Amino acid sequence: MKQTITAKDVAKLAGVSQSSVSRVYFEGARVSAKTREKVLAAAKELDYRPNEFARSLITNRTKIIGLVMKGIQNPFYPQVLKQFTMAFKQHGFSVLFVHTNNDELQSDDIETLLNYNVAGVVITDATMSLKVAETFKQNKIPLVFFNRKLENSDFYSVCCNNRTASQQIAKYLLSKGATELAYIAGNSNTSTSLEREKGFYEILEQNQVTFSKYSSDYTYEGGYQIANEMVDEKQLPSAIFVANDIMALGVIDAMREHALKIPEDLKIIGFDNIEMASWPAYQLTTWEQPIEKMVEATVEYLLNEINDYTGFAKTIEIEGVLIERKTT
Repeated sequence: MKQTITAKDVAKLAGVSQSSVSRVYFEGARVSAKTREKVLAAAKELDYRPNEFARSLITNRTKIIGLVMKGIQNPFYPQVLKQFTMAFKQHGFSVLFVHTNNDELQSDDIETLLNYNVAGVVITDATMSLKVAETFKQNKIPLVFFNRKLENSDFYSVCCNNRTASQQIAKYLLSKGATELAYIAGNSNTSTSLEREKGFYEILEQNQVTFSKYSSDYTYEGGYQIANEMVDEKQLPSAIFVANDIMALGVIDAMREHALKIPEDLKIIGFDNIEMASWPAYQLTTWEQPIEKMVEATVEYLLNEINDYTGFAKTIEIEGVLIERKTT
């Protein structure tokens, strides 16, 4: 069994006090360049790694960012998790992944974040009560809502410009000759689905085009089920805008089972541009969310707030781009 190397071992080899070793690894502590050099050299030789949790007990902060996520079945969010993990790693931070089973953060989710003394929090597809919000503010823990637009919020949020995107999608489908259109919504309480619906309908109403709405839940199974219902109703539109890609893939598979040809009989467009959208079996036309830019804006804000907490709140909307493939 490998012996655990402690700060005491490093101090002995470096010929300095144990408190000097601690000061080297604790941000803001004053230590001479000569002492720092000795300590780091000894630590490298002994393969010493400071205990992050012990450090947090003294500084009351860690190099950990909490990332709260619910919809792990949606391939979009694992892509988001990967991007955040890579981005924070470049700045010396680790990601604490917290999976919540509810739309709203629960007490055990909050306790996990606070117990780990997280330096900041990113919430992707969940909400929280005013009481929880106040808890984060009191502890001066910066928080960002990602892929969510919050009206009159005291928190920073970063998302794609969903309304503009859906307006462009509507114009695109009309330019393709679509005359009767449908929108398959995601969870009705999310800003993403509501904004996409709003922009889409604005353009269709302006052009006096017939449209219909179906409600689902952002899952493959949800899209598959809605598609079967549309076929049973025998009132298929000429084009469908689906609120996210994974639902759109369910729609495609269901329509094909009914011997419908895409895009000849029915045009389908999704939203997100997940990796599966480009698979040869689907080749889904979709709206690409600018994940890298969204992650970059989130990370930049959190790092600034971690260094100097202000509680500054703002909504950032970043433009995406249409990815045209074979389903239209």
